[in-house]
Amino acid sequence: MSLNSTQRFTGRVADYVKYRPSYPREIIAFLHDTCGVTPGAQVADIGAGTGISARLFIEAGHPVVAVEPNQAMREAADAWLGGQDEGLYRSVAGTAEATTLDAASVDLVIAAQAFHWFDLAKAKREFARILRPSGRVALFWNSRRLNGSPFLEGYEALLQRYGLDYSTVAERYANDAQMATWFGNGFLHQASFPNHQRLDLAGLQGRLMSSSYTPEVGHPNDEPMRKALRELFEQTQHDGVIDLVYDTRIYVGRVSAAGYQ
Repeated sequence: MSLNSTQRFTGRVADYVKYRPSYPREIIAFLHDTCGVTPGAQVADIGAGTGISARLFIEAGHPVVAVEPNQAMREAADAWLGGQDEGLYRSVAGTAEATTLDAASVDLVIAAQAFHWFDLAKAKREFARILRPSGRVALFWNSRRLNGSPFLEGYEALLQRYGLDYSTVAERYANDAQMATWFGNGFLHQASFPNHQRLDLAGLQGRLMSSSYTPEVGHPNDEPMRKALRELFEQTQHDGVIDLVYDTRIYVGRVSAAGYQ
């Protein structure tokens, strides 16, 4: 299965829009109160996808330019956010390594759930180019808990068994030490906030199919995976729902064009 992130989500946009979790609002307060990001700061959302992270910042009053290479995902974001009042949203076709944005044009670069797909050295240089001198980078993602309940442990086992390149993708997420290395001397703050989704069976099925490593309809793993998911849900649900639990990790700092090779 291709690791080309610009295309591997194309057939999953509808599920992504409907079933992917958002991020805790505490992220905004953390950036404002702890990290020195001013309310109204201009944000570049890199790998913005369908606009989940962009919406969080728009609702907090930040103007956002969404940078997204996948046309289907970008169009979904445009349909969702393009009517925002006061012109707080616009999108461009670009990548983390070549955003198309002007030099020194934004105050805050964010990337949510997409950072592990970037060429890290090239992205860092591009972030440094588009940021104003006092600008910050905030990188955050939902990290699904792998244990702590029968459902969480069963879901992880299901992905290990039926996911097409699940282990390869999962291993791309950075840990605390790797993020500290990426920021280098510019590393300022990190935090973690609890997050969760409460899903019925249809929601759980949609959440599973929004993941790029799950087999599509017609693949030999598809029907066995769906059957295993239904059985897991029936065994672990309470009042017709399960809790998919995450830790939302955020890393904030300054970057320069040099210092990461």
